[in-house]
Amino acid sequence: MSVTRTGALPDTSAPDDAYDVTVVGAGVVGCAIARELARHSLRVALMEANGDIGEGSSKANTAILHTGFDAVPGSLEARLVREGGQLLAAYAEETGIPVEPVGALLVAWDEQQLATLPRLADKAVRNGHHGTRPLSAAELYAREPHLGPGALGALEVPGESIVCPWTTPLAYATQAVRSGVDLHLNCPVEKVRPGEGDAPHRLVTRRGVLRTRFLVNACGLYADAFDALLGREDFTVAPRRGQLLVFDKFARPLVRHILLPVPGPLGKGVLVAPTVYGNVLLGPTAEDLTDKTATSSTAEGLAGLRAQGGRILPALLDEEVTAAYAGLRAATGAEDYRIAAHPELRYVTVGGIRSTGLTASLALGRHTVGLLADAGLELGPERPLAPVRMPNLGEAFPRPYRDAGLIARDPAYGTLVCHCERVTLGEIRDALASTVPPASLDGLRRRTRARAGRCQGFSCGATVRALFEEGVR
Repeated sequence: MSVTRTGALPDTSAPDDAYDVTVVGAGVVGCAIARELARHSLRVALMEANGDIGEGSSKANTAILHTGFDAVPGSLEARLVREGGQLLAAYAEETGIPVEPVGALLVAWDEQQLATLPRLADKAVRNGHHGTRPLSAAELYAREPHLGPGALGALEVPGESIVCPWTTPLAYATQAVRSGVDLHLNCPVEKVRPGEGDAPHRLVTRRGVLRTRFLVNACGLYADAFDALLGREDFTVAPRRGQLLVFDKFARPLVRHILLPVPGPLGKGVLVAPTVYGNVLLGPTAEDLTDKTATSSTAEGLAGLRAQGGRILPALLDEEVTAAYAGLRAATGAEDYRIAAHPELRYVTVGGIRSTGLTASLALGRHTVGLLADAGLELGPERPLAPVRMPNLGEAFPRPYRDAGLIARDPAYGTLVCHCERVTLGEIRDALASTVPPASLDGLRRRTRARAGRCQGFSCGATVRALFEEGVR
């Protein structure tokens, strides 16, 4: 097992040295697939163009653990979201990923939306979710007293949860690496030379050539471009930008559930939701673009969010915004995932994974490994994965600065570095020494929350940078 960011890739020129499987793309889905493959005695590589895992769509989503109540019944996405949600909830409890089952309220703001709610309840039943319940306006306002005026009713969706989107892919990658997977970062694939017969494929990167018998495309926004390297043109990925606002922790008492609008053609629409870090999230927008690097927020987009947020939860606009960000989702024009096995190429494409990818990730891992087996990969017997226990970033669970016993044993856990988020020297030290350490200050933020608070690093930034630079030497 290894994690590399620089230097030449391992020599795979000898037939016995080729990887059995290489997964390209270390977002939450690619990491989940690599983890699933690590259950078997295979030589597995996980490759990523960026310098860290989870750098693409995975780092900028709404952090919802979906039930799949509103998926297209009978679709692959509906099945994998349902299965994946159950798997991730159990995995989170096992590994320490923070999850809070706050439930969702689908709010109707006009008569047309109110008339839609029974159809959504029926859809939920067809997706195996039998717990939805209609709420009158009075019941809704009793549940959410700060909701704006004019709501006519709601559909209660128990089981919808909030989850840490940063710890989840990191847990998968950590467990995969500890179980024998090689993680190669800063390694964009420039060409693929498919192997003839049983000969391994050759992946040409700027760090050298890597040979592999089987290949998985988990490239997210660039899944279509990677497909083209193998002569496939099955679908096109159109980036859909979602801009979001993060409100300060003083806003947290304003909302108890995930507040969803009635879905429209562009998705679930703008929601208001608490986060596991104790903030409140407003967004996302849904903007179809052509530029796959357009992750900047816009004045127009943020103004639109504030207008919609003001209707949903008027008091929210009185609170401070601590961060604004934007992410891109991989829209393909289809209302389902675009997953296809190509046995003749020993190749599987896992594309079109939209906002439900975080929820479905573990089921996507299982499904993909099954497709590889159907394409001829000999898995062999399963073996246990290396255990993993992740640092807790959630406010609803014990954190080191509150643990007197831990602080007594190691005073570094009582030394606050980031006062806004209560991040200690011990947590930063642990992140820098972890199995998959951060490559940047943003990577350190996603592992500890340092610099993610209301001052955005104004107070602690210099200290955090010094610790980071000291830790990576």
